[in-house]
Amino acid sequence: MAAHIVPLARSPRVPAPEPVQLGLHQELPARFHSWCGASGRRYPHTVYSLIECPPLPRAVYQLVRRSHRCEVLHIGSGESDALTLNLAKVRQRGAALGANEVHVHFLARTPEERRLALFDLRAAQFGTLAAEPDRVGSPHR
Repeated sequence: MAAHIVPLARSPRVPAPEPVQLGLHQELPARFHSWCGASGRRYPHTVYSLIECPPLPRAVYQLVRRSHRCEVLHIGSGESDALTLNLAKVRQRGAALGANEVHVHFLARTPEERRLALFDLRAAQFGTLAAEPDRVGSPHR
């Protein structure tokens, strides 16, 4: 069987498409909620559903189960430069704990500010978070 190479006509150069928008927090309509730390300081949070949460920068977040009231299940901080990696960790932990909302505090910009906000918020929720597993699937002992 013989092979024959057919030259294809050269098409005009097509410009590359624009980059896909990742759905950063400025693009989505969201609700707002303020949480109080143990120090009495109020931390404004942007509220997203766990499913519709956009890729997250380095920010403090709370995983919340909202039914008749808000129940905080986990308080953490996205520490990766990869926004989608932070989101993947939030969704995995949220799904394992039964969260249906993500409350994100974007105003803590430096690692020190994030750490302070994280510890202040955790201290305020200490009794609630004490029963949280150390790792997903591993009960806290």
